[in-house]
Formats: sequence, C-alpha cells, structure tokens
Amino acid sequence: MTLGFKRIHPDAVLPAYAHPSDAGMDVRSIEELVIPAGKRALVHTGLVVLLPPLYEAQVRPRSGLALKFGVTVLNTPGTIDSGYRGEIGVILANFGDADFIVKKGDKIAQLVIAPVTQPEVCEVSEIDETDRGAGGFGSTGRT
Repeated sequence: MTLGFKRIHPDAVLPAYAHPSDAGMDVRSIEELVIPAGKRALVHTGLVVLLPPLYEAQVRPRSGLALKFGVTVLNTPGTIDSGYRGEIGVILANFGDADFIVKKGDKIAQLVIAPVTQPEVCEVSEIDETDRGAGGFGSTGRT
C-alpha cells in the first residue's frame, strides 16, 4: 500500500516510521506554541492525507510525551476518515505541572493506518445472556 500526503505548508514534514516494524508513523508540528498546564491546543501539521476507502488514520499519543511531560492526544484515538481532505490537526492536552512548549518540527503524535469494517445495522428484540452480562466499569474487581 502507498499512502499519499499533500503538504499544504512549506514547513510540513511527511510522516515517517522510526523503525521498520513500527505500527505508528510520527507526525510533526509546523508551528511553535505554548500549551499551559491544564490546557489544550490544536497543533497543525500542514498535511492532508489521501486515505483509500474503508481505511482510517488513527491519531495516537506519543508515549514519551505522556510519561515525561503529561502531554497526550485529547481525543485518542482521533479518527481521520478516508473522505476527509482537510489539514491533519492534533489536539494536545497538557496534564503536566508546567507549561509545555511545542517547537516547529517536534514529533507530536503518531498515525496508525487501519482498515474499517462497516457492518449492516439492524434492530433486534432480544439480547442473549453471557457470563459477564451488563457488568462493566470495574465490575471484575480492582486487581
């Protein structure tokens, strides 16, 4: 599979895999900004992706930013649908104790490309019983 990207800003950098077996490709910022502690911001990439039908790009956090600075992608995973032709933007949230400085060219998120399944939806009148039932939200205990 070949995945096309269009640069819509002169500072845009094409996404790249850091290692040959990585699932996510790094995307970079085209701007400099400060995200105050406890706040969020939309960070621009200057890129438009040309996804084939029935594929999505999932926007995911970078583990190093989360661990070192408390910075993550707010709506993770964010979904870029195959029909979207606008700029890829990343909503970063700073849950850290200090302001976080985004520099031009910084790796800010990862894109994971995944197939999409669109099942036919129908209404049913009965739901079968399972061992779990309606248990959720910690119903299996803490450990």
